[in-house]
Amino acid sequence: MERSSPVHMLKLFTQDWVNTISRRIHVGLHLAGFLRVAPHGGKKLFTPGPLCTSKTVKEAMLLDYGSRDTTFIETVKYIREKLLDVAGVDPSQYTCVPLQGSGTYALEAVISSTVPRQGGKVLVLANGAYGMRVSRICKAHNIDHVLCRFPDEEKVRVEVVEEALKQDTFTNVSIVHCETSSGVINPVEDVGLLLKRYTDATYFVDAMSSFGAIPLDMVACGVDYLVSSANKCIEGIPGFSYVIANREKLFNSKGWSRTLSFDLVEQCEGLDQNGQFRFTPPTHVMLAFKQALIELEQEGGVKGRARRYKENRSVLRDGMTKLGFRELLDDSHRGYIITSYHFPNDPNFDFKTFYTRLGDLDQVIYPGKMTEVDCFRIGNIGHLFPADMRKLLDCIEHVCNEMRLKIPIVG
Repeated sequence: MERSSPVHMLKLFTQDWVNTISRRIHVGLHLAGFLRVAPHGGKKLFTPGPLCTSKTVKEAMLLDYGSRDTTFIETVKYIREKLLDVAGVDPSQYTCVPLQGSGTYALEAVISSTVPRQGGKVLVLANGAYGMRVSRICKAHNIDHVLCRFPDEEKVRVEVVEEALKQDTFTNVSIVHCETSSGVINPVEDVGLLLKRYTDATYFVDAMSSFGAIPLDMVACGVDYLVSSANKCIEGIPGFSYVIANREKLFNSKGWSRTLSFDLVEQCEGLDQNGQFRFTPPTHVMLAFKQALIELEQEGGVKGRARRYKENRSVLRDGMTKLGFRELLDDSHRGYIITSYHFPNDPNFDFKTFYTRLGDLDQVIYPGKMTEVDCFRIGNIGHLFPADMRKLLDCIEHVCNEMRLKIPIVG
């Protein structure tokens, strides 16, 4: 039977009509609450942040405190001390500096405050969009830097870093722990040990989507500055970021800041003197973060949280493999924060449709952030559990069938 025949066209029309009605019934039931994993009152976020948070973390924001209120000042003190505990560092050698704003604010604060004004030069190790962001910050502040670029789907190669250190002199070196644009976990420890052999350069680690879930020995690695934000693996609410800083390095950089708001030393000095932010703090967000830190400890700290995220990743990986989706990274990568998948090699696949229809079912995934590969990302972090991952897989299969994609998927 020819594809253009009336009978064939009628069959296609009938199938489209059945799919449309089926989808509307399915979405209707879902929105009515019958198909949810849990009545959380919102969408499930399988993204690198913002993330799903617990009900108790949200409820912590229902109280109002002024920025100079004793209870709020004690909350800030608790957060600063507890984050040092999570990092596993000595408070006499390291300090925690929270800043209003997203994780990129903390990145910019470190770069603009800790690179010497005279003779400063940064070696930027980048294998994705977030490493490249450090380069953009350097350019914005006219900071001399060398970009050492690696393919997005590969780890930073230590031997290449070694060659760069042999050929030039740097005051600062920057690396991303988990490159969230792909899911690659970079060898922060190996690079840190290499730096100890070749240079006394300040070592800066962007641990935005790894801190709180992937163990990292800052002291053994010689990490001077580490940044993350409230809405990542600690499972807080977006609104502030923080820097874990080597005290000696930090205070030796006094006067180097190229900005007022991002002056890391002045921010720290203000907090040390009176416990207050220099400018209006995100009060409600910090109350929520305190509760999130309590819940992290209740779960077993970094190791306990990592255990759940690894289980989420295992469920996702098994399910997506059965559906035929192909991962971007090969088996040499063992990250469990976020997983990238190639677009299906199917003429019926359209990512916008795929994304939108999953969103209609309250399942939010993330577009890819690669320059040369078409892919999408699914996060395993946040207040998510294996049951949520299984629900997502059911919805992905439903949407694939609705889009008339062949299962198993042709990768």
